[in-house]
Amino acid sequence: MPAPNGFDVSCVAHVHSTYSDGTATVPELLAAAAEAGAEAVLLTDHDTLGARADGWEGVHDGVLLLVGTEVSPKQGHYLAFGVDEGIPHAGRTAGEIAAAVRAAGGVGFAAHPFSTGGHMLIAPLARRIVLPHGWPALDDPDGCDGVELWSLTTDAAESWRTPAEAWRWLRDPEAAVALGPPAHHLRRWDALSARWRLPAIGGLDGHAPGLRFRGRVRSPLSHARTFGLLRTHVICPAPVTGDVGHDAALLIDALAAGAAWLTCPFVAPADGARFWAERRDGAIVSMGGEAPAGHTVLRVRLPRVADITLVCGGARLHEARADRVDLDVEGPGVYRVEARVGGRLWMLSNPVHLR
Repeated sequence: MPAPNGFDVSCVAHVHSTYSDGTATVPELLAAAAEAGAEAVLLTDHDTLGARADGWEGVHDGVLLLVGTEVSPKQGHYLAFGVDEGIPHAGRTAGEIAAAVRAAGGVGFAAHPFSTGGHMLIAPLARRIVLPHGWPALDDPDGCDGVELWSLTTDAAESWRTPAEAWRWLRDPEAAVALGPPAHHLRRWDALSARWRLPAIGGLDGHAPGLRFRGRVRSPLSHARTFGLLRTHVICPAPVTGDVGHDAALLIDALAAGAAWLTCPFVAPADGARFWAERRDGAIVSMGGEAPAGHTVLRVRLPRVADITLVCGGARLHEARADRVDLDVEGPGVYRVEARVGGRLWMLSNPVHLR
């Protein structure tokens, strides 16, 4: 069975610029994306669409810039795409913010939704280095349209317990990233997905914290470095054309549909990876889609051989070392794919939901 048609767009998501609290300008972000081989930048500056107002949204030297915004109340942040104006948040609950984004014609993903904060042991005391800022409306089916399952720099900082751990991560981030997102994030996402569709993206929360010196940003978490660590790899039904309205709608619709892998591009390229289900009547259920349970074949196609694990409800269902899997299933479940190369996480899919 050939893989369904689709057009791959490898995105760096949840990135900040000098329009809010990032250190890099938009041209510097675009240059870093081009150097890293990313095809799109999903810009989400705090409470502003200034980059769009200044004409930056669109394709620049082969890189698509999509301008969203990170709605930033005190408790919990929300990545909004497809809105024409900023979303006021004063006095609004998390659920009301999500509803306001939908009312404005947009789609929203809860940023670092499972955050619990982080402490670091700096003698003689453990000092808080990251405040908890999870999304308060996760248990409400209308409380968000999706989640940032993996928020790379936030999750890393929350995991550090000593300065030595932070130094090891900064010195060799690939070793830590290759372990995958925090296990409790996956458990919570699997549990929520069993109740309703909850599309996931992987974001950087990329600020490139540092200093500008002689016209260049000096940062231990430079975009040139982090853009190669984690991507949201979107599968679109049509190619990017350079028309801003068309391209923005194409990408946003695919994100909302859950038609995306979370990928680690330093492990291997992801172009051509597909996951879908085929029902007995020939109907196709795309990655991120939902259909009634019944006799169904889950199909995985990857661009290279990997250690593939099919997961159902958080439990391992099937494992194979291959570049393709066809697995018959009968019962209901939320099925997703993890793929590893040499023990390093390469790809993690959105689920197929069979109810």
